[in-house]
Amino acid sequence: MVSLPGSPATSLLRVLFLGLTALAPSSRAQVELHVPAGLTKLRAVEGEEVVLPAWYTLQGDQASTKPKPWEVPTVIWFLLEGKNMNMSQVLAHISGVTSSKPGASLVYPMPSRNVSLRLQDLQEKDSGPYLCSVNLQDSQGTVRGHSSKTLELTVLVPPAPPSCRLRGVPHVGTNVTLSCQSPRSKPAAQYQWVRSPPSSQVFFAPVLDAIHGSLNLKNLSTSMSGVYICKAHNEVGSAQCNVTLKVSTGPEATVVAGAVVGTVVGLGLLVGLVLLYQRRGKALEEPANDIKEDAIAPRTLPWPKGSDTISKNGTLSSVTSARALRPPQGPPRPGALSPTPSLSSQVLPSPRLPRTDGARPQPISPSAGGVSSSALSRMGAVPVMVPARSQAGSLV
Repeated sequence: MVSLPGSPATSLLRVLFLGLTALAPSSRAQVELHVPAGLTKLRAVEGEEVVLPAWYTLQGDQASTKPKPWEVPTVIWFLLEGKNMNMSQVLAHISGVTSSKPGASLVYPMPSRNVSLRLQDLQEKDSGPYLCSVNLQDSQGTVRGHSSKTLELTVLVPPAPPSCRLRGVPHVGTNVTLSCQSPRSKPAAQYQWVRSPPSSQVFFAPVLDAIHGSLNLKNLSTSMSGVYICKAHNEVGSAQCNVTLKVSTGPEATVVAGAVVGTVVGLGLLVGLVLLYQRRGKALEEPANDIKEDAIAPRTLPWPKGSDTISKNGTLSSVTSARALRPPQGPPRPGALSPTPSLSSQVLPSPRLPRTDGARPQPISPSAGGVSSSALSRMGAVPVMVPARSQAGSLV
């Protein structure tokens, strides 16, 4: 509808409408506007046309439908918009001139007592209450009466073509949801899902949600493959869409399952390698820090005053090393340190070991070029015990 709340023409019409309404009660009683009983609330479909019926009569002249020669009617139709019921002019016939918005017209040409309004190419926005006002004057300009009536119009909208979708992966044993939604409908559309031939099937609650248009299919099998049709409908029309469901059992399902299994196996191998590496590192660290609690400490033996000896069981107590006293052969290597003769490389008195068979150990004479024990004593040498390994391989 065309609303001109601030235009001078609309303001003039409002003043005229209110002014005529405020006239004397006696004159107002002479005109009466009528609408058919039971037609105060009309319903029409969007895109079509509707007629809002109304006519007026004079007091004492109810049967006549033709106006008197002196009658000069003023007819105005308003659409009351919004919560504030703002009056938007739809049609006006004043002083023999008719103006209207596109699609609006009077059913009968004026002058006529039938002031019905025709609305063509209806839109949803045309819904609402319509006010018809009739003001009657005579040829001298005297107001003879005023009357008004209100009719309610509701424009219904059939469902717009819905959109069908498939949510989920249609593999054997899985669940999917078929959805259907119409973007526009008045009143709100209801939905129905069916399966097309040759395997015709109609679905009902609880698998079907008729309000929101969803169909839940669980535990899919290959026999459930086919074309599924959704029909959106209300009291004035319907529309439909379809979706093809193909339940797969082939390579797609195998590839998905293989990818999942491969991922799990790969993660398992990675975790196993990490644990093995950690255990191996701990095993290498433990021997370096291990202290043998059963190792036998070396015994301290008395050192003899005589020459060096070797026990009969093969344990070396002290030996005179002639090679330690020999000069190094060949030139020294660069960066090598010159060996310093230690006390252990000199002839030291050997400790006397306990005899095992009563035989007396035979002293060993120092080799040629060696230093005697008496010479070492005079030099201030201190006897040093050198641990030796037994035949069993343990330290003694």
